[in-house]
Amino acid sequence: MRALVCQKYGLPKDLVLEEKPTPLPGPKEVLVSVKSAAINFPDTLIIQGRYQYKPELPFVPGSDLAGIVKTVGVEVKSLKPGDEVFGFVPHGAFAEEVIVSSAGCFLKPPQMSFDIGASFMMAYGTSYHALKDRAQIKAGETLLILGASGGVGLAAVELGKLMGAHVIAAASSKEKLEICKKYGAEELINYTEEDLKMKIKELTKGKGVDVVYDPIGGGLAETALRGTAWEGRYLVVGFAAGSIPKIPLNLPLLKGCQVVGVFWGSFAMKNPKAQLKNTIELMKMYAKGELNPYIHRTYPLAEAPKGLEEMINRKVSGKVIIHMN
Repeated sequence: MRALVCQKYGLPKDLVLEEKPTPLPGPKEVLVSVKSAAINFPDTLIIQGRYQYKPELPFVPGSDLAGIVKTVGVEVKSLKPGDEVFGFVPHGAFAEEVIVSSAGCFLKPPQMSFDIGASFMMAYGTSYHALKDRAQIKAGETLLILGASGGVGLAAVELGKLMGAHVIAAASSKEKLEICKKYGAEELINYTEEDLKMKIKELTKGKGVDVVYDPIGGGLAETALRGTAWEGRYLVVGFAAGSIPKIPLNLPLLKGCQVVGVFWGSFAMKNPKAQLKNTIELMKMYAKGELNPYIHRTYPLAEAPKGLEEMINRKVSGKVIIHMN
């Protein structure tokens, strides 16, 4: 099988397309013939050795995937060869075949394409866990989403709207914000042209936002935290800006607010029953037509580094998909 391999930490151009032997599933694992895999921003950090999770070199990057079950381990009862599935792995999805834990592999609804299946788990899993479990957001609360046009950002826009929040989308261009508006954002902030602090005050009439969803970090983090309301929740989702902000700890004290970490991958592995419950709820929303992942562009496996470069250069809204065939 072909796989895109990270032999040494570096940039997308340093990844190598290799022929590798077909892996064998363990007792609780399945071997999936991958049809589509999604690029997520953490993939751009993992290949550079800049993410909190560091696979042993060499490794195949990629987490989100959809495909067809090829073989199953002896203890797997929920899946069988030929099943169309979507799922996630810590790494390894940018390959024609990958081993997936049965706990992280789900039957794909017939109406769901492989591209949509590959777009689903990390973006919607992260955002639903963040808003439901970590923020415990309530209908009528105000939700500010930074980097709102990205994969997890757009998922948060959709889910926040479905959960009854008043959604404020913040992004870096008019074009990106137009996509956010189509996905349910009621207010828009272009933080390259507008003062984030002043816009938060204006849009909330000085009250501040109840929940901040921040996958960006960097220089916007402190401003967004200062823009929270009394007893607000600031969700630390990621650091797409490339730098980890240092937050003055007097701010949570003065605002009575919470700074809450969101690490969906660890949550899914440590609490599979809760993750399964969330996935079932998300699939019900999808079945009703309430969730619709935005596909930015597709690439064949050999050109996957181009998609990773686009992600690094902030040219992506929604998801970039890699096709294995």
